[in-house]
Order: sequence, then structure tokens, then C-alpha cells
Amino acid sequence: MNTNSEELYLEAEADIKNNHYADAFKKYESILYEEPDSAPAHNSLGWLYKTQFDDYAKAENHFLTAVKCDPLYPHSYFHIAALFMDMERFDELNLHLEKCLRIRTIDKSWVYGRYALSEELRLNFEKAVYYFEKAILASQNDEKIKDYRQDIERCEMKMEIRKKHAAAG
Repeated sequence: MNTNSEELYLEAEADIKNNHYADAFKKYESILYEEPDSAPAHNSLGWLYKTQFDDYAKAENHFLTAVKCDPLYPHSYFHIAALFMDMERFDELNLHLEKCLRIRTIDKSWVYGRYALSEELRLNFEKAVYYFEKAILASQNDEKIKDYRQDIERCEMKMEIRKKHAAAG
């Protein structure tokens, strides 16, 4: 990004923080007009389409374009994973997460945490615990580790509930 685009991008990010989505949208489009291969602008436009318009197709297109423009820009990968999870496209999510494990700018504990959440959503609690444990092993952040431990406790509670309901009938 050139200096002008970088300033415009930072202004757009501030607009988002202040809930001025229309202003941010115009600024991202302006950046892309000048620099069509701006991964951050594509990523942020994708976020706007997903969260403000519920237009998952346009959001996905911008996220994927951001990845093509800069394969090491991590934020687009996070948003693609969230989109796949929201849409319950679990097979695509798993393929995406496999790719994420090979991207050096992506926190591997995050990847394992997403695998775990995917398994939890599909009621595969044992597998979810396994992936949360892998997330702990890959993390060096005490707060994240604490969160993953709480995630494991939640899955263990769900396993107990499932066992109780299975016994009842």
C-alpha cells in the first residue's frame, strides 16, 4: 500500500470502530480502485459484507481475493474460517484449517482451537477436547491456555449431559 492508501485504510478502520460503516465502505472501495491487490482492504470489505449486510457470497469473494493478493496476510484466513463455521460448511472448514497449518503467519493454537470448535458444534466432544489440548500445546499465551482449559471443561460437561440423557432413554 502506498502512504495515501495506508492513511485511508487507518481512517476506515477508525470509522468501523465508531460504527461509521458507510464511510469505511467508501474508503475501502477507494483504496481498491487505486490498489486492487490490497489484501487488508479486501479483507475489511469482506468483513463489512459479512457482518453488516449478511452477504456471505461477496464476503467470501473478498476474503479469498485477499488471500490471493497476500498469502501471508493472516486476517483473511481467520474470517474465512468464521464464515465456513457460520455456514456449517465443515468439510471446507477442515480443508481451510489444513492450509492454515502451513501458513507461517498464523498462530497454530488458533487453528487447533477452530478444529475443536468445529467438532464441538458437531457434538463430537471427545475430538473437540483432543483439539483443545493440541491448542494448549501449541500456545504460549497464558490467557489463551486458560480459555482452552475452560473450553475443555465445557465439552466435558456436555459429555456428562449426553451420557445422562443416553441413560435416561
